[in-house]
Amino acid sequence: MVALLAHGVTAGTLAGGLTYLVQALLPALDSLMTALGSAGTRLLVVLERFCEPAPPAAGDPVAKPRPAGHPVRPAGAAAAELRGVTFAYGCGAAPVLDALDLVVRPGEHLAVVGPSGIGKSTLTALLAGMLAPDAGTVLVAGAPARRVPDAGGPDPRRTLLPQQAYVFTGTVRENLTHLSPEADDPRHEDVRVRRAVTALGLDGLVQRLGGLDGEVRPRLLSRGECQHLALAAAHLSPAPLLLLDEATCHMDPRTEERAERALAARPGTLVVVAHRLTSAARADRVLVLDGTRAVCGTHAELPTRSPLYRDLVGRWDGTAHR
Repeated sequence: MVALLAHGVTAGTLAGGLTYLVQALLPALDSLMTALGSAGTRLLVVLERFCEPAPPAAGDPVAKPRPAGHPVRPAGAAAAELRGVTFAYGCGAAPVLDALDLVVRPGEHLAVVGPSGIGKSTLTALLAGMLAPDAGTVLVAGAPARRVPDAGGPDPRRTLLPQQAYVFTGTVRENLTHLSPEADDPRHEDVRVRRAVTALGLDGLVQRLGGLDGEVRPRLLSRGECQHLALAAAHLSPAPLLLLDEATCHMDPRTEERAERALAARPGTLVVVAHRLTSAARADRVLVLDGTRAVCGTHAELPTRSPLYRDLVGRWDGTAHR
């Protein structure tokens, strides 16, 4: 910089050049960070699903196995809870979540809304145990959301579906049951799978793929079809807490509604980062993240408590009546 000034480049020219470079690079940097965040979330979810528990060391007590599909929750414990949670991406950065308190009740359907980059995905990552808060406590089923590093294996308390659906080359049945424990009776498993397929409106896609034994080739499916298959796998998962991080964004509104209603009717708790306001309207409660404070309430009461939600509802009503 000093050398440029010494060769006759004025400070104004230098400042203008730097401003041009920064403005030109910002969209590219934003796209890069979005892609890395999405890919990182997907990678962590995949690794957790395929990591096997480490064998116990010699002399360690062996815990008695719990019945598959029945994670233990302490009596009276919330499905998920955040106590004074603060999180920022890096030292000195502004908090994405600041002293957030939230209790998600067992069996509840909670929608999370807010502008892009406000912290919705961060919230699901904290609940999934992928991130640790800078301050405060995150609990799932009464225990710390982030398990110790040597816990091993997928966490039976929750299932996270990111925006990029995980679908692999294999049969339809394998794609739908990879989150479920193996059934003692294959015939019983097929009944469960077919019920889930019907509940989520997947009959047409499954038939087109050749039935439950038909082959899935991810590259031949649309992004919406991949998300549809992933949602059916989540429906069959025994995890009592489902976290959907815009996991229906590539689906049409009618298909999204049917899938969300089926997941909400499933035993357990559902937390959805809403892609459309119609998704929030279907939820028991809505958490609004607006960058300054979080407001939680029902779809009917929030317009009087949250200016941001009132604005979102106003836009939605205006669009719906066109």
